[in-house]
Amino acid sequence: MNAHQQPTGSAYFITKETEKPETHTLSVLVDNEPGVLARVIGLFSGRGYNIESLTVSETEHEQKLSRITIVTRGTPHVLEQIKHQLERIVPVHRVVDLTVRAHELGQERPLERELALVKVAGTGDHRVEALRLADAFRAHVVDANTEHFIFQITGKSSKIDQFIAIMRPLGLIEICRTGVAAMNRGSQGM
Repeated sequence: MNAHQQPTGSAYFITKETEKPETHTLSVLVDNEPGVLARVIGLFSGRGYNIESLTVSETEHEQKLSRITIVTRGTPHVLEQIKHQLERIVPVHRVVDLTVRAHELGQERPLERELALVKVAGTGDHRVEALRLADAFRAHVVDANTEHFIFQITGKSSKIDQFIAIMRPLGLIEICRTGVAAMNRGSQGM
């Protein structure tokens, strides 16, 4: 830390100077009960960690378990701290860094997908172009009238980012994204 920098409450400043921030996808298996998500999110916000994407849903109904998928960014040291702190929360059964697991399996990243609903208004040439581009991106029309379309698109976050960027000049009105759902390739589970 420079003499001119003031420390903040963020854990990002408690790192070695040589470590570079990385984006990692964490999968957290928790009891599906009130307050668990708030405790997990509280861990991040209370320590100054940022969440880039968050998805949560019950995955095993009979066992009352939910899976939380979190995309976050930090140095390797900070990411280790996050994992250890998550493991100490009582209703957490398992924490897996899918990014680290992918590397162990010889893969660059875990399998990650996102869904988005994208509303585009337009007439004439803009309407025709929006439909043509949606077809090229394999986006599906899920609602339409003479003034707008709502497209559904799934894929990597980068694909959705590209689709949104090309729809902006064609009359983009609204976007709703689910956040990243992820798992590792191969026959092993979490």
